[in-house]
Amino acid sequence: MTAWQDGGDTALHNCVMLCRACHRLQHHSEWEVRIRDGLPELIPPAWIDPQRRPRRQPLLHLAA
Repeated sequence: MTAWQDGGDTALHNCVMLCRACHRLQHHSEWEVRIRDGLPELIPPAWIDPQRRPRRQPLLHLAA
């Protein structure tokens, strides 16, 4: 995902809905957001997870 301010598309395939707090963290901290397989992943800073493993919200409605 390329942020709009960095020349990214203003299109659904390049958007992630975030609350205000998470949006600020993404822009003003070491958290990163990327889209993989059409789903957003949040990558924590190394001080939270030294391996910086992506975190993805499970699609609970698909698990049933």
